Amino acid sequence: MKKITIAIDGFSSCGKSTMAKDLAREIGYIYIDSGAMYRAVTLYSIENDIFHDGHIDAEKLKEQLKDIHISFRLNPATGRPDTYLNGVNVEDRIRTMEVSSRVSPIAALDFVRQAMVAQQQEMGKAKGIVMDGRDIGTTVFPEAELKIFVTASPEIRAQRRYDELKAKGEEASLDEILENVKQRDYIDQNREVSPLRKADDALLLDNSHLTILQQKEWLAEQFRKAIDKE
Repeated sequence: MKKITIAIDGFSSCGKSTMAKDLAREIGYIYIDSGAMYRAVTLYSIENDIFHDGHIDAEKLKEQLKDIHISFRLNPATGRPDTYLNGVNVEDRIRTMEVSSRVSPIAALDFVRQAMVAQQQEMGKAKGIVMDGRDIGTTVFPEAELKIFVTASPEIRAQRRYDELKAKGEEASLDEILENVKQRDYIDQNREVSPLRKADDALLLDNSHLTILQQKEWLAEQFRKAIDKE
């Protein structure tokens, strides 16, 4: 069976990563979390004094970008890939609110996006991949055979993020998370380089009121249709 490229884009906290990971596992494809790459750069920036009073030292980051190596390794316990930054597993650390609140400005930097997009395109050359992010169907893989754009209301997305953090035992404020979701939406949609937008040929999935099972069934059906076209 011919392998295809699946691009899943959409707003923050829509469950894109979980959806993409599960789909990849079920169809035997490789999953690449592009958002984790930007989160890893953000974590590096936090830990290496690139943020000053809320501002980014862009020149310093540009200089050090060559020292930032991001990779993915399968976690045997979860059956999903973990993110590694310079050889260290940072999967949990990149999911904190500290990183979430700073990732959008980092991801908006043109030189960061260019570097990450180049890496992502290299990873996807062999096809048989599922990649999620903000600009996969528009910039990274505009020729992807299956494109999906995911959305849900800010309130529902904030509640999901809140529940996720509480389940991990982390302190969280629903109001703070909702504000962060709205800020990230604005930055993602209004940045100059690769803004978040639905590709013309992407299928829209509003999962505000869908169960995980309903979502999985919908995705499986779209995959079957895309494969049948090839």
